[in-house]
Amino acid sequence: MKTSEEKNINKWLITITVMLPAIMEIVDTSVANVALPHMQGSLNAGTDEITWVLTSYLVSNAVVLPMTGWLARMFGRKRFLITCITLFTLASLMCGAAPSLGLLIFFRVLQGAAGGALIPMSQAIMMETFPPYQQGMAMAIFGVGAMFGPIIGPALGGWITDNMSWRWIFYINIPIGIIAVVMATFFIYDPSYLKRGKVSIDYWGLALLTVGLGALQIVLDKGQQDDWFNSGFIIACSVLTAVSLAALVYVELTHPHPIVNLRLFKNVSFSAGNLVMFAVGFCLYSSIMLIPLFLQTLMGYNATMAGMVLAPGGIATLICMPFVGAIIQRYDGRKVVFTGLIIAAYSMHIMQGFTLEAAYPDFVWPRVVLGIGLAMIFVPLTTVTLATISKEEMGNATGIFSLLRNIGGSVGIAISATLLARYSQFYQTSLVAHVNPYNPQAQSQIAMLKGALMGRGMDQVAAEKGAFAIIYGKVVRQAYMLSYNRIFFIVGIAFVVIIPLLLLLKKPQKHLPPGAAH
Repeated sequence: MKTSEEKNINKWLITITVMLPAIMEIVDTSVANVALPHMQGSLNAGTDEITWVLTSYLVSNAVVLPMTGWLARMFGRKRFLITCITLFTLASLMCGAAPSLGLLIFFRVLQGAAGGALIPMSQAIMMETFPPYQQGMAMAIFGVGAMFGPIIGPALGGWITDNMSWRWIFYINIPIGIIAVVMATFFIYDPSYLKRGKVSIDYWGLALLTVGLGALQIVLDKGQQDDWFNSGFIIACSVLTAVSLAALVYVELTHPHPIVNLRLFKNVSFSAGNLVMFAVGFCLYSSIMLIPLFLQTLMGYNATMAGMVLAPGGIATLICMPFVGAIIQRYDGRKVVFTGLIIAAYSMHIMQGFTLEAAYPDFVWPRVVLGIGLAMIFVPLTTVTLATISKEEMGNATGIFSLLRNIGGSVGIAISATLLARYSQFYQTSLVAHVNPYNPQAQSQIAMLKGALMGRGMDQVAAEKGAFAIIYGKVVRQAYMLSYNRIFFIVGIAFVVIIPLLLLLKKPQKHLPPGAAH
C-alpha cells in the first residue's frame, strides 16, 4: 500500500529529482579525462601519477556500488541519498580547490564513494515509482540521462579546460548539487518496506568487498602501464583480488544480513542479464576509449573534434531510447536486445574498415549505428533483468547490475589498451620486413623522398636519414591502423558471442495499463 505522502508526489518530479544527481555523477566519470594534461602541468605531476585522478575515483565508485542497497536500509534511503549528493557536491568543491595532487586524489576518492550510490539508487527509485506497465519507459528516461553523461562529459570538459580552468570542471557540480538536495528533501520518501531496522553489521563483508574490488580496479587500470605480470605490484594486487573476492563469496552466502546479497544470482534470469550487461560494458567502454584515441593520435583531430565524432552517436541513442521504451511495453524485450546486439556488431564491422584516408563522415556513420544499437540494448536489458526482482531487493539488484557494467567497462579498456600495444608491435614487425633493399617499391619511395629533401638543401646523409624517418613514421601509423581494425573486429565478435545468453532471460510478463485491462 502506498502512503498518502507517496500518492501525492508526481512521478515526473521524482524522475527529475533522481536524474539530476545521476547525470552529475555520470558526467564526472568522464569529464576529467580530457583535462589530465592541464592538471599535470598545474600540479607538477608525472604521467603515471596524474592517472590516479581517474583510478582513485573508479576504485571508490566500484566499492560502494554493490553495497548501495544495504546502506540505504541501514540509514534510510532518503537520508542516504541526500547525504551522498551533499558529500559529492562538497568533494567536487574540494577537488576544484585542491592545491596538490595528493589532496586532489584524496577528494576524488570521497567523490567516487559518494557518487557510487547515486546511479543504483536513482534506478531503484524510478523502477518503484512507475507502475509495471511503464517501467520500460522509466528505464528509457533513465537511459537518456545515463547516455547523456558520456556524450557531454568529454566535450564539456574540453571546452571548460580550454576556456576557463580545469578546476571549473569540478565547480560546475556545486549549483546542480544544491538543487538536487533541495528537490530530494521535498520529493523523495522512504517506502514503507524499507523501514530502518537494527541489523548486525557484516564487517568481514565490508572489508573484503573494499579490498577485493579496490585491488581489482587498480589491476585493470594500471596493468598495461606497469606491463601486467612483470610488475610485482600488479601480481600482489591480483593475488589480493582473488583471495578477497573468493572469501567474500563465502562470507556473503553465510551471513544473515549480507552487504551484497549474492543469493540474487540464484535467479537465472538476473544472472544472465548481468552477464550480458558485463559484456555490453566491455564492448561499449572499449569502443568509446578507442575511437577518440585513434582520431587524436593517427588522424590529428583535437579533443573537441574527437568529441564531435562521438556526439552524433550519443544523440542517436537519445532519440531512439523513448521509442524503445514504448516498443518494449508491447513486445518481448529479449528480441529488442537481440536486434540491438546485431546492430552494434554491424557498427564494429564498419569500424573495422577504417583507413588513414577516411574523412569525418566515415567516422560519424558507424558511431550513429552503434548509438541505435545501444539504445535497443540498454533499456530492455535493464527492464528484463530487474523485472523478476522484488521491491525489497531492488536497491541490491541495481547496485550489482551497475557494478557489472562498470567492471565490464574497466576490463574492456584494460584489454583494448593491451591489445593495441601488442598488435601494433606485431604489425610493425611485419611491415618493417617489407622495407628492404630487395623491395623495388620501398627503394623508389626512399629515393623519391631523399631527392625531395636534398632539393630543400639537405646534404646526402641527412636526406637519407630523413627519408628513412618518414618511411618509418608511415609504417608505425599503418601498424596502429591495422591494430585498431583488429580490435574493432574483436569487439564486434564479443557482441555476437553473448547472444545465446538471451535464451536464459525470463520472458517479461505483459503489464497492461489499468484502462486496457477491461
